[in-house]
Amino acid sequence: MEAVARASVAGSSHVRLPQRWRLRQRHAVPSSAARRPRRRAVACAAGADADVVHLFDAAKLTVDEFVKSGMVVGLGSGAASGLAVQYLGMRLRRGSLTGIVGVPSSATCASEAEKAGIKISSNEEGPQIDFAFTDADIIEEGTLAAVIGRRKIETGEPSFIQEKGVVKSAGKVAFIIDNDKYVNGVEGSIPVLIKSGNWIDTAEEIDDLFLGDAEVWRRPSIGTAGPSGGDFPLVTKEGYHILDVIFTTPIEDLGKVAEDLENIAGVVDHGIICNTTSYAVVASKGEVQVLNQKSSVIPNT
Repeated sequence: MEAVARASVAGSSHVRLPQRWRLRQRHAVPSSAARRPRRRAVACAAGADADVVHLFDAAKLTVDEFVKSGMVVGLGSGAASGLAVQYLGMRLRRGSLTGIVGVPSSATCASEAEKAGIKISSNEEGPQIDFAFTDADIIEEGTLAAVIGRRKIETGEPSFIQEKGVVKSAGKVAFIIDNDKYVNGVEGSIPVLIKSGNWIDTAEEIDDLFLGDAEVWRRPSIGTAGPSGGDFPLVTKEGYHILDVIFTTPIEDLGKVAEDLENIAGVVDHGIICNTTSYAVVASKGEVQVLNQKSSVIPNT
């Protein structure tokens, strides 16, 4: 991976699972952690500040390289996207960009855009989105297939399906990530939106499909994650559940996983974004790398 552009720096009761599925699951890991020494906490805080600086460099470069006056821009979700929204608003106030319309991917994003002075529209209103940016949980090296929507610490209904809709509607998209999220061989959670009726059958089919490579847990609305989602499984406003398909071995082809999931009855959508005109804006210490699927040289935009 070469650097090609650089910048300075509601709920239901507990459901008893079929025995054959329950036996395949591991026990949930307690979320509590031992208290760290204060000296280490200070060091971690300093590291977090440095990470924000790197992300801001990536967010700034994303806006400067890809956003042009008069564009309709999809506004993604996440820390880096929030920084990009703020920087985009600053350029609008300074007059170096004009006529921008933002299409937010969540209510939080819409609020941030309004505070930044960005005129907003909705994806349902039908404007053609020229370009979108968003955070990614992880990106597959080479293909730039991305995963969004992994469970965060904060509670609340996830916005990743709305976020995915904005991204897929865009002519091109840039994923803003830290360097350690650009990997060869994706592991960890793939969120899958499923119909609530007969959800166990859907979970079992996914479990069988990836047997030995992944575990299937239903996402809770609160509390610790586990196979059943606990006593308070997350239910979206449309009445769907979310399964976290947690891969414990590296995925050879993220696009193939997306295709396999889409062929399962009961699956509504998932957190994999592929087959788009994508760029990865990768933040690392002292530089920002901009990559596309075909070349290490940033194309003319």
